[in-house]
Amino acid sequence: MECKTLDIVPVFNDGKQTNRFKGSSNLMDTLEDLPSGIGQYEDFHTIDWLRDIARDRMRHRHITKKRQEGCWEKVLSAHDAWSGWVCVLLVGVAAGLCAGIIDIGATWMSDLKEGICKEAFWLNKEQCCWSANDTTYDDEGCSQWNTWSEILGAQTGKKAAAGGYIVKYLLYVLWAVVFAMLASMFVHSFAPYACGSGIPEIKTILSGFIIRGYLGKWTLLTKSVGMMLAVSAGLSLGKEGPFVHVAACCGNIFSYLFPKYGSNEAKKREILSAAAAAGVSVAFGAPIGGVLFSLEEVSYYFPLKTLWRSFFCALAAAFVLRSINPFGNDHLVMFYVEYNEPWYLQELIPFIFLGALGGLYGSFFNKMNIAWCRYRKNSKLGQYPIVEVLGVTLVTAILSYPNKYTRMNTSELIRQLFSRCGAEDKTMLCDYNRNSTSLSSYTSSTVAGDEVYTALWMLFLGLLFKGLITIFTFGIKVPSGLFIPSMAVGAIVGRIVGIGMEQLVVRNHDNPFFQNMCQSKQFCTITPGLYAMVGAAAALGGVTRMTVSLVVIMFELTGGLQYIVPLMLAVMTSKWVGDALGKDGIYDAHIALNGYPYLDSKKEFTHTTIAADVMRPRRNDPPLCVITQDSMTVEEVEAIFRDTSHNGFPVVLSSESQYLVGFVLRRDLMLAIANARKNQEGVVSNSIVYFSSQVPNNPNDPAPLKLRKILDMAPITITDQTPMETVVEMFRKLGLRQTLVTHNGRLLGIITKKDVLRHVAQLGNQDPESILFN
Repeated sequence: MECKTLDIVPVFNDGKQTNRFKGSSNLMDTLEDLPSGIGQYEDFHTIDWLRDIARDRMRHRHITKKRQEGCWEKVLSAHDAWSGWVCVLLVGVAAGLCAGIIDIGATWMSDLKEGICKEAFWLNKEQCCWSANDTTYDDEGCSQWNTWSEILGAQTGKKAAAGGYIVKYLLYVLWAVVFAMLASMFVHSFAPYACGSGIPEIKTILSGFIIRGYLGKWTLLTKSVGMMLAVSAGLSLGKEGPFVHVAACCGNIFSYLFPKYGSNEAKKREILSAAAAAGVSVAFGAPIGGVLFSLEEVSYYFPLKTLWRSFFCALAAAFVLRSINPFGNDHLVMFYVEYNEPWYLQELIPFIFLGALGGLYGSFFNKMNIAWCRYRKNSKLGQYPIVEVLGVTLVTAILSYPNKYTRMNTSELIRQLFSRCGAEDKTMLCDYNRNSTSLSSYTSSTVAGDEVYTALWMLFLGLLFKGLITIFTFGIKVPSGLFIPSMAVGAIVGRIVGIGMEQLVVRNHDNPFFQNMCQSKQFCTITPGLYAMVGAAAALGGVTRMTVSLVVIMFELTGGLQYIVPLMLAVMTSKWVGDALGKDGIYDAHIALNGYPYLDSKKEFTHTTIAADVMRPRRNDPPLCVITQDSMTVEEVEAIFRDTSHNGFPVVLSSESQYLVGFVLRRDLMLAIANARKNQEGVVSNSIVYFSSQVPNNPNDPAPLKLRKILDMAPITITDQTPMETVVEMFRKLGLRQTLVTHNGRLLGIITKKDVLRHVAQLGNQDPESILFN
């Protein structure tokens, strides 16, 4: 069976409807009650935004009309109105609970690599020392905390010996490998979609793409457990990015409690956008930043009501996490700090310098990581994901343990780099030549001691290690985020630059250029922690190309309103430098690498091609496959299903005429015919399929199959001379799945989203075959 083809012939139409239909126009549709599945989508397909939004408006008009019929209908109408708020509330509460559990579990297992609390094994190291009323949390100052070398008898007392160091080293590596192996096995066995950060896929899903199972309950469970294990293994990754995926899973699961969202893919994405905001809210304790992140970075369709609900969802998530208090410091993140010291205009120079370094690092990291991921994808390495995870973990654990700054939890490292040295701080970074009897000396800058320079060398080595190992870590088959490693790299650079700037000012306090920064020889106020914060924002901005949301997140992290200008300057410099070396952030680059059909609304289309250059069929392609309005049998339609793989078919008036009637989706048509064969008496292979409102009444013919209800009678159409710039904007702003191309009213061809993406890739000197999905 061959498809009906279109021959370009003149269409003669006197404007009058033919009188071939003598039957009643009031004949009931064969599918008066449409079967389940109509209007749904197959896996790895793009949704039709206009169609789904129109369906929701029809549903809303129906509820509004029924509201006048009685009290129960008014209750149903009220439930429909508040269901969106209830849904995002449940999502926010669930996201906060998941984040609290993950934070507590990850902290406990991270400390488990070094030892255990002998009185209460369920306490992490800090809580263990609290319970013993110890004032310090190092191995020597915490009486209740036992290292593994003490437990195994390789060390007596709290002073470490050579044998004890070796035992702790080996146990650290062993625990890291065990945790990583468990994380990779969980992902490989239960939910392969739980690997990575999930943000590239969330962006693609929110743009209208279907990935079945990516936001399911098994993915949620595996991602949550895998995050704890992967972070505890000491890998150079974070759990903050995957929080967006965890929250989106909660949003998807709870949306099915409300048919308004569960059965409508376009409406469901409003809940998923709010869930993404909640994910960032619990990751950084930044509800406003979470809303802006959802708006700026991941969401494709963000109406005003979604903004309000996203804010409410992020608020609920932050409140629940604050109630759980996972870190015991009344803050939502481990590295919360507060600054009060001023900054000076002269410091804008190093701030701009940090922004430029962040852009350079982001561009370097993105290119190297994408190159490595492409190699993994195209080589035998990709066939052994667990072996790769174990190899990366082994190298990371062996090289990170000797350096205290790479051995410690990355969030704890960032906390130390952000912090200001106070009287209670005895770390190497705070070894300044101060007057210990004067508290005012701790609020001013002074000459650094020897341990500060030792710490700088260790930080420099840690910078090289983390900067390189993260390239190979991000993308392995465990849950892995990029926010914290990027911030750590930037914070290290920032702290080094900050200490350098501090010592420069202290040693040249009489220089007129620095005169306003020093009130006296003993009182200069330079805060190296501020430089670490600016550097962290610059590095993260260079990698992800975030701007507004990143500045707000950093502001909410620190509580320092006066530091918005340095943050804005560094982040914008980072973006400018990064964009000059490569336009795509890391998430957009991974979307392109995986071939997802994501049409970026931030990029401009500046070429002069027209629709006729892109539409199908082209010169050497098979003819356009169409279905006639009232002359094809069920058997002929089913033959089209067997012979083609198209996702939809234009419906025309007849094979001789190219007059367009509408468009029908393949899935809907297949379900409708299968349902009619099963439930409708008299429907056989010779039954005529009708997409018209009138059916001829001939008792000698088989029962007709009337499918007008599944026909889209108002498909979006363009002419063959429409500029592709206009077509691309239509696909972006209307969320089209396809558009039909006409010439003088006659159907010529079709342009799908995949055709547009391949055309954009081809004009960008990229491989158009890299677009893998529809």
